Amino acid sequence: MKKITTSLLALLGLASACGQNYPYEVDSFTIKNGKTVRIHALVHSSIRIEYDGKEIEIDPVTKLGEKTIDYTAMPKADYIFVTHEHFDHLDTAAIKRLTGDKTQLITNRSCADILGYGTVMANGDILRLTDDITVEAVPAYNTTEGHLQFHPKGRDNGFILTLDGLRIYIAADTEDIPEMAEIKDVDIAFLPCNQPYTMTVEQLLHAARMVKPKVLFPYHYGQTDVSGIPSLLKDDGIEVRIRHYE
Repeated sequence: MKKITTSLLALLGLASACGQNYPYEVDSFTIKNGKTVRIHALVHSSIRIEYDGKEIEIDPVTKLGEKTIDYTAMPKADYIFVTHEHFDHLDTAAIKRLTGDKTQLITNRSCADILGYGTVMANGDILRLTDDITVEAVPAYNTTEGHLQFHPKGRDNGFILTLDGLRIYIAADTEDIPEMAEIKDVDIAFLPCNQPYTMTVEQLLHAARMVKPKVLFPYHYGQTDVSGIPSLLKDDGIEVRIRHYE
């Protein structure tokens, strides 16, 4: 894996500049070409990524519980990725606010059918967006009996974004599926931790040890206590960062 340098931008406190009403963080990664990737922890499974003048939004959602994101205060997106159709991932209002003349929406078949448009990717598809940005759609599904109906196999996507060699794995709503063992050279991973819809802490640990990212962000964790994950993975060479992805 390539060497990356990282720093945390201290944006704790009221983030009124980005229209949020609760504390949040931005993690900054300087990659091999000297450019910077900034990852904004918005809420739950909503992630904003800035890279080389490009705005990338993952599962943008305007409101979740008491937390609200004002997307009108952010730039229009170059790319919007939607992993699946559940309300905490697919929000037509947020998509509308982020969509400009050049915005490309990338999603699965069911979301494209709901929205009436979108570039459709299925598990295994690879799409080159620019000379230095590619995306791969990977499986995301439930395996526990009694939970299979939440995220059936083959319907939803996780995404692997590669930004000039920096590989970011956004797992979406999934359990620790065997396909994770085939995902290699991950620099940054977002793994969900929220039963019954995604993983237990134990499943997340198993998933992290399969994927072996340099940096792990537990996300989509709701009321699950993820505070112990850093110490549980300290001997695995994985840096765990807990951000506001409740």
